[in-house]
Amino acid sequence: MTSTFFGLNIAASGLRAANAALNTTANNISNVNTKGYSRQTVEQEASDALRVFATYGCAGAGVDTIAIERVRDQFYDVKYRNNAQLLGNVSQKNYYNKLVEEYLNDDGTTGFSSLFNKMTASLQSVMTAAGTTESKTAYISNMHAITEYFNNVYNNLQGLQADINSEVKLCADRISSIAQEVASLNKQINVIEMTGTTANELRDKRDVLLDDLSKLVSVETKETAIIDETQPDRNTGATRFQIWIAGGYELVDTYEYRKMICVSREDDGGTGQNDIKGLYDIKWGSPSFKDGDDVSELSNFSMNSKLIGGELQGLLAMRDGNNAQYFSGKTTVVDESSVPTKVTVEVTNKNLMDMDKCFIPETGSIHIGAKDYKYDGWEYDGYNTYTFTMDEESLKSVPDNNATITIGYSNDYQGIPYYLQQMNEFIRKFSSEVNEITKSGYTSDSQEGIFMLTGAMDTNSAAQYSYEQLTSESKNKGYYKLRGGNFTVNSVLLADADRLSTKADKTEGESEFGNLTKLKDMFSTKKVFRGATSGEYLTKVLADVALNSSNSGTLEKTYEALETTIGNQRLSESGVDEDEEASNLVKFQNAYTLSSKMIQTLTEIYDRLILQTGV
Repeated sequence: MTSTFFGLNIAASGLRAANAALNTTANNISNVNTKGYSRQTVEQEASDALRVFATYGCAGAGVDTIAIERVRDQFYDVKYRNNAQLLGNVSQKNYYNKLVEEYLNDDGTTGFSSLFNKMTASLQSVMTAAGTTESKTAYISNMHAITEYFNNVYNNLQGLQADINSEVKLCADRISSIAQEVASLNKQINVIEMTGTTANELRDKRDVLLDDLSKLVSVETKETAIIDETQPDRNTGATRFQIWIAGGYELVDTYEYRKMICVSREDDGGTGQNDIKGLYDIKWGSPSFKDGDDVSELSNFSMNSKLIGGELQGLLAMRDGNNAQYFSGKTTVVDESSVPTKVTVEVTNKNLMDMDKCFIPETGSIHIGAKDYKYDGWEYDGYNTYTFTMDEESLKSVPDNNATITIGYSNDYQGIPYYLQQMNEFIRKFSSEVNEITKSGYTSDSQEGIFMLTGAMDTNSAAQYSYEQLTSESKNKGYYKLRGGNFTVNSVLLADADRLSTKADKTEGESEFGNLTKLKDMFSTKKVFRGATSGEYLTKVLADVALNSSNSGTLEKTYEALETTIGNQRLSESGVDEDEEASNLVKFQNAYTLSSKMIQTLTEIYDRLILQTGV
């Protein structure tokens, strides 16, 4: 038989449940605009019925308030984060592609096409103005303006690469910071949930961090319950929470985390002729690692992985994107007898057999087999073989024959290195064609012609490469030493315009302009760069950057629209709806009122029973 006050206990349980629901509703309403907050609901179930030994057998015992739980759909979380890493990737590409496009665009005055047209017009003026010194000076000055254009664009692109490089470090540091915060939250969550309650707000904070992390890099998470080995049936309340990024790197394992560490390449450890000094390589390290510690024991992060995702992948694509053109081959001879050691490498990539397209630095870092070395110089046989002179200090062990050798890594996006290499390729081919004509001609007073285009040996001095250094002394390297950053006009011509070789025939008079006619014809008909004439250089390169910019822009809009759609779907599940909460407020208020009324009714019954019947 039930207690006399059994009904009062039932009503009290309803009152407590309604009170908990009202408080939860108040919390939801208070956080209606809180970022990352998940709507909470009170989980309740009917209390176990009591056997009362009456004809009806059992009597209901009220309601139990089990927990206050978040309303969260992990399916939408996964979809949102997968889209976020795609959006982060293309947004970085789109932003920097537009900057590259801005640097290359012709504004009608200072762009390549405008300058080239001025140069060819001034060349025609030399021929129509009877080859006056003034007309020659104007022509050489306009050619010099073209070289300065390439200097400026080259420096701008390198400056852009430096900005991206800094952002790579910021991105890596942010990933490490998020990992530390998540590990700390994991500990707090377990401490609370081992008492039997749910750490809703802390879980929301963790999910916000995971959303932020997914914009930076691809993310995969897993949460498993921790079992008490001595009592397998006991629920400890604690969980093991793991995060993997970039397709398999474990960033967090409950309370432990890893740091993503950026290590600046040494000045003699570059992998690209056009790269700025100090580009960052990414390593994995423990939380205790700090600046200045030995980096030799750190494990490498695979920067050529296509699974990195997020802003980090977009940044690496723009910073290192070489359109999959990088140095690779097989070692055929390791000559230990020579001092220093020489390593001969055979290549099969046709781009590596064309010095106009060469992009490896004169000294730098080289990967042979499974180890990294440094080299002090290299030679090319003009066909398919390179010979590297190894740096003896880095040669701790001798490389094996038939080992795979690489310089840099393959990044199939068209980023800064790609545009710099395209620029250099044009400069080298254009210079070769121009110099071949000017060197073979004669001045108006029948002196031997001199070459027109060269490069500065050092940006801090006026020294320039001679024609012999660019050709015969370069040992099959051709115009390899010319780059956008050092491209210039021969200082002799800048100082004395009359040294311009105008005649093709030494015996002709001053008014013969056969050599200039050759130049003019070469400018307009010779296919110099990618099947196009010299003046069409910008058209070819701008087509690349415009296409990349258009693609990344279109994808960014697509992923932004998906982010909105998926975000709305997620909010429909976990977000706070003001109308719904208003409805809940009335519902739970009525429930509270009815439970109160029940207690009041039972109070009157007990009053009549106890005070007025004398029981």
